[in-house]
Parts: sequence; structure tokens; C-alpha cells
Amino acid sequence: MSTQPSAPTARDVVRQVAPKLIDLSEKVLFGDVWERPGLSKRDRSLITVAALTAMYRTDQLPGHLERALTNGVTREEIGEVITHLAFYAGWPSAMTAGQIARRVFDARKP
Repeated sequence: MSTQPSAPTARDVVRQVAPKLIDLSEKVLFGDVWERPGLSKRDRSLITVAALTAMYRTDQLPGHLERALTNGVTREEIGEVITHLAFYAGWPSAMTAGQIARRVFDARKP
């Protein structure tokens, strides 16, 4: 039985160009900011999904939707965030986020 090597992650790709950016991401963003006690990881995930949706950061959104689900945000809550943001961030941003969320949900086991 042979196993396929996994595809490089965004971090793997960016590390080749800007290794310090990835070092800061891992140590400061995910090692410090995400670990601060002032907000739960669940709340941080909701905020991050909202921000990425509003800023139309479609490359980053799938990974953070996965993280949000892992951190206890429900699919229904993600749908509510996307719906709410349609009126603040714009309909196209929300529609695109909805399509991305559908792909993430479909790829993830229920």
C-alpha cells in the first residue's frame, strides 16, 4: 500500500519565500495571540471568519472555516455569520463565503 505525499500547505509555500513571516505566524499569532485568555478559541474563530469574509480573503477562508468547526462553531452559526455580513460587507462577499463554506462542509465528515 503506497501513500501519496500530502500537498504542500500555504505555510509550506510561503515559508520558501518569507520564512520569517511563517515563523511570526506560528510563534506570535498562533502561539501567543490565539492562546490569550481574553477570548475563547471559538470566539476568535467567529471573529476571524467574519473578518476574512468581510475583507474577501478567499484564500484564507477555507482553513479558518475548518478551524472554526474544530473550535466548536457550528455550520448553522457560520451560515448566520455569512448572512449577517451580507448587509455589512456586501452581497458578493457573503455569496462567495457561502460557496466556500459549502465546499468545506462537503469535504468534512458530518
